[in-house]
Amino acid sequence: MTRVTVWNEFKHERELAEIRRVYPEGIHGCIAGFLKEEPDFMVRTATFDMEEHGLTEEVLQKTDVLIFWSHALQEEFSDEAAKRVREHVLSGMGLVALHSAHFSKVMKLLLGTSMTLKWRHGDKEKLWCTAPAHPIATGVPEMIEIPKEEMYGEYFDIPRPDDVVFTGWFSGGEVFRSGCTFTRGMGKIFYF
Repeated sequence: MTRVTVWNEFKHERELAEIRRVYPEGIHGCIAGFLKEEPDFMVRTATFDMEEHGLTEEVLQKTDVLIFWSHALQEEFSDEAAKRVREHVLSGMGLVALHSAHFSKVMKLLLGTSMTLKWRHGDKEKLWCTAPAHPIATGVPEMIEIPKEEMYGEYFDIPRPDDVVFTGWFSGGEVFRSGCTFTRGMGKIFYF
């Protein structure tokens, strides 16, 4: 049984009606919903407003994989919780960092760089599977076209990834290492 904790700020869904319409149960609820359909997963959720952001020592001790979505509350996230997550990753917990989680305190602590990138809103993306034999890419087509997406582009200040599983190409000509793996201590990280 894989024990998964899905973490989300749960800010935009509460404050912006257009986001709430898409994610009425929050992004964490959406992700947890489809993961709960997997018979070998035990799934819980946690959000920013919970005590210790829902990432207490007890929760992390019972987490094999942390799925971490962040965007707007990077600086407000507790230093203590970030250090706690880092220690659990170094001890073997998996981390899937989504969206702007690249800029989170957790990822900066784990990867040791500024994690900065170029950004623009509202561009067409072709997401290429550049490591089709990687287990993360199982069942993913060669290319997925996304009609309107935020452009994340190079230079992306990250250490050399173990693998680049997905590479984005945007209609403005930019490219981006969109799906990267890293090993830190005994833990594996996938940034997407």
